Amino acid sequence: MVVLAAAMVTKTGKALVSRQFVDMSRIRIEGLLAAFPKLVGTGKQHTYVETENVRYLYQPIETMYLVLVTNKSSNILEDLETLRLCGKVVPEYVDALEEEDVAAAAFDLLFAFDEVISLGHKENVTVAQVKQNTEMESHEEKLHKMIIQSKIQETKDLMKKKAQEIEKVRIEAARGGPSRMGAISSMQGGGPGSMGGGMGGGMSGGMGGGRAEMDTGPSYRPEAAAAAGYGSKEPPRGVKKGMQLGKSKGAGRDFLESLKAEGEHVEDVTSGAAAAAALSGGVPAHTEPVFINTEEKISAVLSKDGGVESCEVQGSMSLQIGNEADACLRVQLAGGANPGYQFKTHPNIDKAVYSNDNLLGLKDPARPFPTGAPLGVLKWRLQTRDEAVLPLSINCWPSISGGESYVNIEYESTCPFDLQNVHIFIPLPSQAQTPQVNQIDGDWRYDMRKSCLVWSIEMIDDTNRTGSMEFVVPAAQADAFFPIEVEFAASRTICDVRVESVVDAQTGLPVKYGSKTALVTEGYHVE
Repeated sequence: MVVLAAAMVTKTGKALVSRQFVDMSRIRIEGLLAAFPKLVGTGKQHTYVETENVRYLYQPIETMYLVLVTNKSSNILEDLETLRLCGKVVPEYVDALEEEDVAAAAFDLLFAFDEVISLGHKENVTVAQVKQNTEMESHEEKLHKMIIQSKIQETKDLMKKKAQEIEKVRIEAARGGPSRMGAISSMQGGGPGSMGGGMGGGMSGGMGGGRAEMDTGPSYRPEAAAAAGYGSKEPPRGVKKGMQLGKSKGAGRDFLESLKAEGEHVEDVTSGAAAAAALSGGVPAHTEPVFINTEEKISAVLSKDGGVESCEVQGSMSLQIGNEADACLRVQLAGGANPGYQFKTHPNIDKAVYSNDNLLGLKDPARPFPTGAPLGVLKWRLQTRDEAVLPLSINCWPSISGGESYVNIEYESTCPFDLQNVHIFIPLPSQAQTPQVNQIDGDWRYDMRKSCLVWSIEMIDDTNRTGSMEFVVPAAQADAFFPIEVEFAASRTICDVRVESVVDAQTGLPVKYGSKTALVTEGYHVE
């Protein structure tokens, strides 16, 4: 007996769960499962159906079928026994046999099928054994987890206790009370001897100086240390450690590392930079004193018969300055003629200098730019129907042959820069099943919820400026495959505008800056 695959298939042909047990291509398995509903007739009492190459054994379960695909030489009696065992396993993992519930329990069902069938052959197991093997319960593991949780709780309690003690010492030190030295010495683990010495020194030094000396605060005074009998060359050991509180910081880090080692999620905000990053929601986006962000959005509607119905390009450039020392500056731009584009500058930008020298600067060179927040300094816009502006064009050719629709779709990019993360969403007819892809340049996936085929190309550069794909679905009108949505991004803009340099407005010296340029789509359709 050799089982090729096991699956849960709806009566409309959707494969909710599919597991193959032999070395077969995914497209082959999907094709076999897609053909199954067409072979099952209504009102028949058979539990299997044969084709030229394979045998389907199936069992109706509510609105779905549990299907085993085997070769024709397989022992049908053993196959039926395997089918019955799988039929008993399914209700153990799915309460309500609906499509959403089966899809949610897909991984559990796949693991269960793996326990029942191994490399195409039935395992000698029961439903209880399958359940036990998939749950993988272990008394030793539970005991180990309980011990780990106990250690974590003990560590948390210890950290809380230490934090309370440190806070108490800090308050006593701030007050400058006579019990400060003894408390600090106790925190450092000193014995009765050291505690007595601390108290004696503190009393003799503090009382001898009067009440005013007792309220001087936590600062270290060499004369008080000398009066306490510690000498004048170095402060008392207890006072040094108590005033630093640095070692307890390291000890706290040790506790944090211990918690992390035990699997506990701990945010480390012990350093000032880490604390600032945590409060701001993450690390800063940039560290340069001057940062220039250039963003461009393109929206276009392409005709399925060719040509461009509408295309709009909108771009902006913003300037962000970290401190006032670098706020008096000018930005030198470079670029081409850009015919058809409309440019607008910020009202405070010197328009004459921009028009003549392509330079962004304030009307008053001595006046600084605002700091802290991004400031838009330049905007541009283009409306056109010129197809040459489009970074990517799409052509789709559906045709019907023998009860099936053959869809050929191709892309072409003529832009002088690379496109990244290209996704083309082709809608499919509502009654369509998983499409059969015959040829593709790139990757694809079938989005069952949105009923569309997603064609993905990680990057389009000079090596793949053109590409195509062909897939097959049940026959449908050509309009069923439109509108096609397109998404992509790039690190260049369509408008030829770029930063050449940034200089100080008064001295003319170059200023260090960072920049980012991005092109994104905002509604790119083929209708």
